[in-house]
Amino acid sequence: MGDERDDDKLAESRPKLVAAKERWAREGRLLTGGRGARGERLPPGQHLVRDWPVLDLGILPEVEAKDWRITVDGLVENKLDWRWDEFLAQPPFSDVSDIHCVTAWSRFDNQWDGVSARHILALAKPKPEARFVVFHSYDDYTTNLPLADFDDDDVLIAHSWQGKPLPREHGGPVRAIVPKLYFWKSAKWVKRIEFIARDRPGFWEEHGYHDRGDPWKEERYG
Repeated sequence: MGDERDDDKLAESRPKLVAAKERWAREGRLLTGGRGARGERLPPGQHLVRDWPVLDLGILPEVEAKDWRITVDGLVENKLDWRWDEFLAQPPFSDVSDIHCVTAWSRFDNQWDGVSARHILALAKPKPEARFVVFHSYDDYTTNLPLADFDDDDVLIAHSWQGKPLPREHGGPVRAIVPKLYFWKSAKWVKRIEFIARDRPGFWEEHGYHDRGDPWKEERYG
């Protein structure tokens, strides 16, 4: 287990972090007014980095593989409830995609391994009234997205990055990867995928961030 004192210090920083991001949203920080085409690899207002900056809510949950599980529920015909071995037993899926963070950095060519969203959809079978997805995380974070954005060929629940297990600070043991949206939509430490009929804002969406978060439309804030 990690040092609980370190986690306490991180948790204490959370209100300041949220207040700062709310101020960014009010001020429209980082907005350029640009609009990029999907064919352009770097969205407007973004700059390229080679490292992978660590961003979180001040809490780093440590979930061992033996204790981890993920639930897929809500408006589905078949509820899924996988422990680690069951998750790894699903058909493997790999993809290479780019990261676009709302704080204006992008990182190209990230290799992900995990379970594809379309495999999850095929098993869970969302009901006709399901229109949105909400990710729930072990740090109590949530984020929402249209079902149409989840049902894409590059979306997955990833357990590995660049051929190695996802480190804790980047969302390990598993995180969502939704490459076509800003990266706050790719929730870390995912434990539940909920299908719902009506849109429900998640954590950052309730604190001034855009409901959808398309980087090429520069949808940083609501």
